[in-house]
Amino acid sequence: MNPRHARVLLAAFGLVAAVDLVSLAAGYDAGHTVAKPLLMPLLAAHTAVRRGPGPLVAALLFGWGGDTLLLFDADGAFLAGMASFAAGHVCYLVLFRRTAQVSARSRPRARGAWLAGAYGILLVVTVALLWPDLPAGLRLPVGGYSLLLTAMAYGATRLGPVAGAGGALFLLSDTLIATGVADWPQLPRPDFWIMLTYAAAQYLLVRGVLGALGERPAPTAAYGEVRSTTP
Repeated sequence: MNPRHARVLLAAFGLVAAVDLVSLAAGYDAGHTVAKPLLMPLLAAHTAVRRGPGPLVAALLFGWGGDTLLLFDADGAFLAGMASFAAGHVCYLVLFRRTAQVSARSRPRARGAWLAGAYGILLVVTVALLWPDLPAGLRLPVGGYSLLLTAMAYGATRLGPVAGAGGALFLLSDTLIATGVADWPQLPRPDFWIMLTYAAAQYLLVRGVLGALGERPAPTAAYGEVRSTTP
């Protein structure tokens, strides 16, 4: 691992994220169109240089696919983008299950049950509220995706508060998208808040996973010998 290269890639991710957010705040669509597709490749490259696990890199690249597809204003592109994100969540779920087994921060069983119940209630309430206002053709896909997304957000809590915060922000970001699809009232510049929570979510998930793997050096050989604790 080259720490300098990892820092440069992370700094580039932060810079591109800032450009994207400023562009969205200013209503400069061209800046967003250029910056958004660069975010996840930079974070994935940072993760690869840090010798992060393959499923984590794959999850970020599926996120890149979703980011790119959602730039197109068409129902087919929206569904394809949602499918790409769903594949990324599957990668995260596999990763969380494996990583929690080598992490010293796995939460107590009682706390896990409480969190599972809370996320389950949140899923049911959110889908029930959105359902009547979603286009008929998107109700089942959004419902299925919401189940997978919530499972990912809950699974992230197994790795500690950093990854847990990343999962929660991912859930919030995609819920903001769903409220837009349902034509609910939106905050000013809704895309700004969606991208702010999304970029922060992916970064925190990367940091949480690499931190969890770095806690115990012996098992990290199975994940490409991850040695550092934070991005």
